[in-house]
Amino acid sequence: MTVIPSIDILGGECVRLVQGDYQAVTVYETDPVSAARRFEEAGAKRIHVVDLDAARGDPRTNRKKIRKIRRAVDCTIQLGGGIRRDEDIEELLDLGIDRLVIGTAFARHPDRIEGWVAHYGDVFLAGIDAMDGQVRISGWETETRLQDVQLAERAKEVRVAGIIYTSIDRDGTMEGPDIERTNAVAEASGLPVVLSGGIGSMDDIRAVKERSRENVVGIILGRALYEQAVTLEELFAEPESTGAEVVEW
Repeated sequence: MTVIPSIDILGGECVRLVQGDYQAVTVYETDPVSAARRFEEAGAKRIHVVDLDAARGDPRTNRKKIRKIRRAVDCTIQLGGGIRRDEDIEELLDLGIDRLVIGTAFARHPDRIEGWVAHYGDVFLAGIDAMDGQVRISGWETETRLQDVQLAERAKEVRVAGIIYTSIDRDGTMEGPDIERTNAVAEASGLPVVLSGGIGSMDDIRAVKERSRENVVGIILGRALYEQAVTLEELFAEPESTGAEVVEW
């Protein structure tokens, strides 16, 4: 199970939101590039980057910062936020981003994603973000009538490489992950699924490993890392007990 540190960028800074609320923001670092280097030095093989400005429709603010992150580290980078056009895909692939997380565009136009997979190859992860099972899009500010398991089934049909599943009601709270909903998404899709939201301790990480379906292959860590409730050094020192080994997907 891959442990993946997260870098959420807003206005060029490394931040965390609580339950996706842009008014409940904490700035942890002014330079996300330094965070990326620190994560790689600690042993991370994959980093999850979220462009929060792009998610709300501003794709330009953080592009230079994303380019600098890519140049600063050798590990796999998966990037989400505002990827809705062919031009976005081509620019980010040209920057060297390894995996593109598609959320809003996937929820609105799944057939388009199927075409992207056919054209660009095996580089897409479906971003499914839900509050109590109901999918939200556009930086989590817009509700839909879709259920997370419905979208998970569609993800399998369009042949994306995997799913990033975020429980919005747990995100940024450090109050424990939603393993039950993540397992439901994993069962519905049959794809590799990464759990995001709510991790607050080593016990939470162990619970994910012990209670998750076999195709739940990763855990994203955000606030717990920045507030040092969990450290990557501690995780990667005991890979057998924490599930920190890297799986390619």
